[in-house]
Amino acid sequence: MHLDFSPEDLAFQQEVRTFIAENYPAELRGKQDEGDELSKEDFLSWHKVLAKKGWIAPAWPVEYGGTGWTATQKYIWSEETARADCIRLMPFGLSMVGPVIYTFGTPEQKAKYLPGILSGDVWWCQGYSEPGSGSDLASLRTKAVRDGDHYVVNGQKTWTTMAQHADWGFFLVRTDPDAKQQEGISFLLIDMKSPGITVRPIITLGGEHEVNEVWLEDVRVPVENRIYEENKGWTCAKFLLAHERTGIAGVAASKRGIEKVKTIARTELDGDKPLLANAFFKRKIAELEMDLTALEFTELRSLAGESAGKGPGPESSLLKIKGSEIQQRLTELTLEAVGHYGAPYFRGFGEGDNEHPIGPDYAHRAAPTYFNTRKTTIYGGSNEIQRNIIAKMVLGL
Repeated sequence: MHLDFSPEDLAFQQEVRTFIAENYPAELRGKQDEGDELSKEDFLSWHKVLAKKGWIAPAWPVEYGGTGWTATQKYIWSEETARADCIRLMPFGLSMVGPVIYTFGTPEQKAKYLPGILSGDVWWCQGYSEPGSGSDLASLRTKAVRDGDHYVVNGQKTWTTMAQHADWGFFLVRTDPDAKQQEGISFLLIDMKSPGITVRPIITLGGEHEVNEVWLEDVRVPVENRIYEENKGWTCAKFLLAHERTGIAGVAASKRGIEKVKTIARTELDGDKPLLANAFFKRKIAELEMDLTALEFTELRSLAGESAGKGPGPESSLLKIKGSEIQQRLTELTLEAVGHYGAPYFRGFGEGDNEHPIGPDYAHRAAPTYFNTRKTTIYGGSNEIQRNIIAKMVLGL
């Protein structure tokens, strides 16, 4: 693997840096710096800038709106957006259901749904997990019963991220209760404004309204909204999860996070010396950097494979495991570095608020981020399940 950038790659890197510097929404940057909770409009502001530029879906095939970038250019893009602290684009349309639709959907479905995903005009959520069906996703109980040219859907989904903003959702439902677990599931696209859908908030340990319960009571969904064949939705589900797990790795963002921890550790004191001079703390950072470098090379190999026409395979489970564990260790180190300044509860400034939080700016979100990141080893398929996948698919056990 050649890691030196070519002159063309260096020119692309400079183009990306200039574009971000000149086009990243200033109001969004201000909210990030203050630690304010971001609205749907905030997330979409950056999305729509990239959509206008044609840079919104680097991983998509060119015929469906992708950029046609090389693996190196995709890597540069992720590095530069992380370096500039750009917010993460919502993945549910771009990285999850979009690839499912252009891979398994009909021409009519592609024409109907893909443009709204690219433009940001349609916000998506994911209806996979249920109470009692998380890691064992195939045990899901939400039912869809055929009634003419519609399905009637009843059930409950949970941990549905940003469902309070969603226009549409993609749901796994059981269409054959008598089949084996994985063989009786279908993949449905559901309008979240449909009668019978109720979204109820779940407030996280960090105090955010990020996830929700979604109840479906006699929701009528046209059969034409089913992706792929009836009872073959598990094929779509596995394909989607492989893309999701690859994205969870978050290598570029973690690299930027390590640099932030180092900056904090140079400022915070351990006795009369900077915390970064503490040998034990320095060792923790060094171990984290080594693990992240190893993960980065694995991600680069995966990107090279995708560029050669291979989709994400079992290696996506490895990326998910190590990436999520590194994120947790990173937020733990950040909380350790800010010390007692991480204790006060801080939710960001409200409109007209003239009270200021205690401590330096970098400490405000340390504790909420730490608590929120406890979920990373669970969502997208728990890390225990990912180890089982590796044992079976890679090691042949």
